Amino acid sequence: MSFNTKLLILCAIILGGMSACKKNTEQPTNNPPPPPPPVVSDTAGTLKAKANFTVGMAIGYNPLKNILSYRNTVAREVDQVTFDYQMKHGAIVRDDGSFDFSRTDEMVNLATAAGLEVFGHTLVWHQNQNGNYLRSLTVSSGGNSSNLLPVGDFEAGTGTTGTGSALFTGWNVLVGGTSAGTFSAVTGNNSARALEANVTTAGANAYDMQAIGSSWTAVVGKQYKVSVDIKSSVANGKIRLVNQNSQYQQLDIVPTTSWASYTWTLTALETSPILRLNFPNTGVYTVDNITIVDLSGGPAPTSDEIATAVDSAMSRFIRNSVTRYIGKVKAWDVVNEAITDGTGMVRSNSGTTTGDAFYWAQYLGRNYALKAFQYARAADPSATLFINDYNLESDSRKLDSLIAYVTELKSKGASIDGIGTQMHIGTNTSQAGIESMFKKLASTGLKIRVSELDIRVNTSNSSSFTLTPSIASDQSAMYQYVVESYIRNIPVSQRYGITMWGVADTDSWYVTVMNRVEFPLLFDANYQKKPAYEGFAKGLKQQ
Repeated sequence: MSFNTKLLILCAIILGGMSACKKNTEQPTNNPPPPPPPVVSDTAGTLKAKANFTVGMAIGYNPLKNILSYRNTVAREVDQVTFDYQMKHGAIVRDDGSFDFSRTDEMVNLATAAGLEVFGHTLVWHQNQNGNYLRSLTVSSGGNSSNLLPVGDFEAGTGTTGTGSALFTGWNVLVGGTSAGTFSAVTGNNSARALEANVTTAGANAYDMQAIGSSWTAVVGKQYKVSVDIKSSVANGKIRLVNQNSQYQQLDIVPTTSWASYTWTLTALETSPILRLNFPNTGVYTVDNITIVDLSGGPAPTSDEIATAVDSAMSRFIRNSVTRYIGKVKAWDVVNEAITDGTGMVRSNSGTTTGDAFYWAQYLGRNYALKAFQYARAADPSATLFINDYNLESDSRKLDSLIAYVTELKSKGASIDGIGTQMHIGTNTSQAGIESMFKKLASTGLKIRVSELDIRVNTSNSSSFTLTPSIASDQSAMYQYVVESYIRNIPVSQRYGITMWGVADTDSWYVTVMNRVEFPLLFDANYQKKPAYEGFAKGLKQQ
């Protein structure tokens, strides 16, 4: 879950074991110095060597790149890593819907080079997304996309050079005043013809050398977008766009020496303006593909059109992510946190969302998860696919609802291989709840994975908390209990593994995002093993 989600449930966190946050792993700026580590006795070997199932850790981009002790600890102790943020929608999808996998690629390459398997997290969630892009799919794209200036491609006309109105249909090209130069028709930007203005002497007025277009129809007060492709022979040249009949509007453009697109958003001041191109500086300027489109008053998309657009965005992200890492990422959290707290309902939303929040079920219904699993399976038929959720050890209604939802999805054709339980718990979490959860999860016959384990010690969220040897011992005992309960209740064939959500206490999202005084992981600030490590290792002896 995101930082925003955590703020909403902070009071509940104080009272009991709750869920994961945005999970960006950064170094803290305000955590007090940790106390001396308690004595740890049984820490020989490594966790991955002791376990007969996968042991993992969540890792972040910055500490992975910049902290040697962090990297060495991860590579030594575990055989699998989960990226805390870098595979999520918000980390990859840009505002225009395109993808930027550069940082994700870098992390995958660093991890695989260190011999670590990468677990994919996560494909479909309601947080940590490019919410602005996704919400743009649900509203009007902005009016009529028809070009209101049909003569902007310069394809029609006669001859290859000259002045007047014959060279380009709909345009009057003029060289006057104190300017000197020529107009020509040349090859354009992916077109046969474009307007070229060769200004050898700049005139005293910007309009001494100009191309005057045809009038176009506007509505006073409406917004319009003018787009134009330009390249220049000089780096410091200038073209002035003028929209004028009786009212004057202008935009100066300093074009580059290669083709580039430029836009101008304007509010119409009159009903029949004329677009003009002025050339006030020396140089050779090539202009092509001018469009003017209406940005206001477009019809709202229908619910079916919205669903199609949202479905396409989901499919594109899943397909591009999964296929990109075939062979390197063999398992994925396809759907994350599908069930709401307390009610057991499929997570949706009927209000307004902002920031990184976007609820897929709001537009695709409860079958959004079915679609997600179908897209992931089609992208990589050999991948192991999980659904992942939190609070399953403390909210029996949510646990039962998740299992029922998985059964429903599978009956409809979803290829679900496993269930992940996050387990962001505390030393005061009910052991009976943990025991019951593992038993119910095992009854599904699916792979079961502890996906985001950490154990809080400062359960009252005190700003003056100190990790004493007694409390550290309690944490160690709880780690031991979780591992033993997992082994006791999950059959060997169903054990997919246990992943800690972080490396050292100072990397924990409780510290870096929630700004809490907390020590929930297996290693201290100096990446030394804590009693919690010993408890985890003792739990593995029950295999």
